[in-house]
Amino acid sequence: MFLSDSPPPESRTASPRPQFKEDDIQVQYHPNSQHPTQVFHFKDYGRGPGAPTVVPLVEPEPWYPFRTRIDFEVAELVLEAALTHQQMDWLFNLIRRTKSEQFTLQNCKDVRDTWDAASFKLTPFVKEEVVVPFQGDNKTFQLFHCSIWDWAVDLLQDPQVGPHFVFDAERLSKFNGDKFVQFIHEPWTANVYWEYQSKIPPDAKPLAFILYTDKAKLSSFGQAKGYPVVARCANLPVAICNGEGLGGGRVVGWLPIVKEDKKHSGKLAYVNFKNAVWHQSFLKILACLAPLSKFGSAVKCWDDIIHIFYPIILILSADYEEQPVMALIHGLMGKFLCPICLVPHDELYKTSNIYPLRTSAGAKALCVQARESTTLEAQEQIPSSESLRDVNNSFDTMENTDVHRALSNDKLHFNDGGLFSDHLWAELQKWISSFHSFPRWQNLNHFDQVTSISFSDGTNCEDISKESYLIVFAAHNVFYQDQDSEAYLLLCCICSYKYIADTVDLIDKSWNFPKKHLSVHLFNDIEAKGDAYQDRTNFKNFAEQILRYNHDSLITEYIHSKLSCLNAQNLSLVLESDLPEIDSETEPMTDGLHFSLGSPQAMQSFADLNEFLNHAFNANNIPFPNGRQVQLAAEDMITEHQFLKINYESLVDWRVSTDYLRCSPMFHGLPQYDFVILQTEASVIFAQLLMVFTCMVGDVQYPIVLTLPYDQPVGAHPQKDKDFDFWRVKAKPQVSAEFFSVQSIIHGCVLVEDSSRPNEALVVDTLDTDMFLHIKEIRTNSTTAG
Repeated sequence: MFLSDSPPPESRTASPRPQFKEDDIQVQYHPNSQHPTQVFHFKDYGRGPGAPTVVPLVEPEPWYPFRTRIDFEVAELVLEAALTHQQMDWLFNLIRRTKSEQFTLQNCKDVRDTWDAASFKLTPFVKEEVVVPFQGDNKTFQLFHCSIWDWAVDLLQDPQVGPHFVFDAERLSKFNGDKFVQFIHEPWTANVYWEYQSKIPPDAKPLAFILYTDKAKLSSFGQAKGYPVVARCANLPVAICNGEGLGGGRVVGWLPIVKEDKKHSGKLAYVNFKNAVWHQSFLKILACLAPLSKFGSAVKCWDDIIHIFYPIILILSADYEEQPVMALIHGLMGKFLCPICLVPHDELYKTSNIYPLRTSAGAKALCVQARESTTLEAQEQIPSSESLRDVNNSFDTMENTDVHRALSNDKLHFNDGGLFSDHLWAELQKWISSFHSFPRWQNLNHFDQVTSISFSDGTNCEDISKESYLIVFAAHNVFYQDQDSEAYLLLCCICSYKYIADTVDLIDKSWNFPKKHLSVHLFNDIEAKGDAYQDRTNFKNFAEQILRYNHDSLITEYIHSKLSCLNAQNLSLVLESDLPEIDSETEPMTDGLHFSLGSPQAMQSFADLNEFLNHAFNANNIPFPNGRQVQLAAEDMITEHQFLKINYESLVDWRVSTDYLRCSPMFHGLPQYDFVILQTEASVIFAQLLMVFTCMVGDVQYPIVLTLPYDQPVGAHPQKDKDFDFWRVKAKPQVSAEFFSVQSIIHGCVLVEDSSRPNEALVVDTLDTDMFLHIKEIRTNSTTAG
């Protein structure tokens, strides 16, 4: 995310001003880090000062306390398969009949005892009682949690995760040819992290946490609910922090759920009691961090260097149901429904207005004022003037943590699972029924009868809403502005549903709800913080059983990480002569960087490449074999490939991303010939893959694609192109198919046929942020060139 401009750093000497190259990256380190500002060439970015490389110590028996390696691997299989006690004993009896490796596990109890012994490799869970008074009686609840601090120390001391930690705040900017423009991606490149490091002692480091809670059903069946708390460490890169490995999210708590009491349900005192239970429980979870946020704590890290860390809750992520509980506001029944600002309840749809921000200090002051009041009326009215609850907030125990500032926009719940699924999608389902014709794409659910879905999780909603153009593609030829004005206007809204505030009169639908308003705070969130079991239980005491399974799985990941080191060491000890020879002819064709070909087919003859190859050799100054132009004969052979991987530089984080492209007559039961963006000699164009193959010229193998270009003039555009912001392209006739080098492919893309206009298609730019930025750049350049 780009934010602001800054001039190039001035030299402190009389030497000439340094010359910067476009795309150079400037890294300004926090003053407490004692690192000077540095400028890296783009290709060298990320190779600056950082944690020293440490060779992990190899444990000779990383599976301990399992007695043998096969004991651990079988126990892992049992855990993953959720076998019953009887099935486990049966399996063990069968395995013990083998002689290849000693297997010592006897029965289910033996496995359970060994898992319990292994549990102390990482921070285990504990069970505590939470006691909260209500109308003269003490109510007791069970809380399961583990020490967030000890979990973080486990990561800091782990030789494989530890080197990825970033301790000091950074301000990043990219040179655009004229000046450096600041951008933000990781949490330590954002404002709050920088501000927090300025508040702690100069020799200390921030240790930032992301906490997520969500009360939800444990499965699609029954009424059992769970209330997990998941922690992530914001000092780790997003790819690790949001991943599934050892440095990824960890369940650190399981909150109690207060059952509804018909006698007290809905009454202020009982609602406040439920909020008090939540915060008394969370107080115990934060108890390990609260004193350290004031005084810090020394930790010897993976590299044997001791650092002093001060913890902070950087981000609180939750659905709207949980956010008012965290912030201790009245929620849907209050005058001010937003946990971040004081927007009146009847102005939530006014997304362009700015309202005063809430603060923990302000909320605490109002509660103190209320408690000092002498009348019951004043004690209720003073907090309710800002829709606050007179309950002690557990986050107030954390130094420099403001709960209202930590609360963050949760895209999955607010947009995909809220604004979209509960409002826009509900309206749209009245009119359309199928997305069957939409092309398949990697990491995207493909829905045929999408409107018949009655139960879907947030990820499904995300995929459907991500394909907001998909919805428009499914319906733009069904509804016409002069015949179905309301449906047509709804499609306009879905194209960019963040602008719904401008169409509040649409089909008598109210857009005045909290999740619509909360998107207003998204930009400030990024600027401040950066870009985050049914078969396992017997349905009794399920919280304890689920957490035990969760911890066993974490131990499995930990042991596997150590096994990987052991395997790597053992492999390095194998003599090179003992390694099997690799048949180069079976390896996939690749240039080692930009592309890789897969799924090779039988060789076949092909004679019509001569003109293309001779032109390509001339244009790229490639020497002709033996000084002669290429003249392939009918008997010369080519190898077809039906799978293609294209690596490209992401415009979001400049890391290498990969598109998986198909050129196959049968994939998942249907033909799939994907589309690509090609760099031609004249311009950038869209094209459909017709064939991918390699051919031999002399002794060199060349990868080539036969494509159908979509660069024909479109002519007059229909009105819906403007209304829906379509980018329309047109295919050349099939006889105009052209050859290109695979190197000409920039990356893949998705085009959807417009059935109302033959040979024309619409470019989809909403599959992900990177696709959106690439299409925007190409569209801007093509408009400028035109």
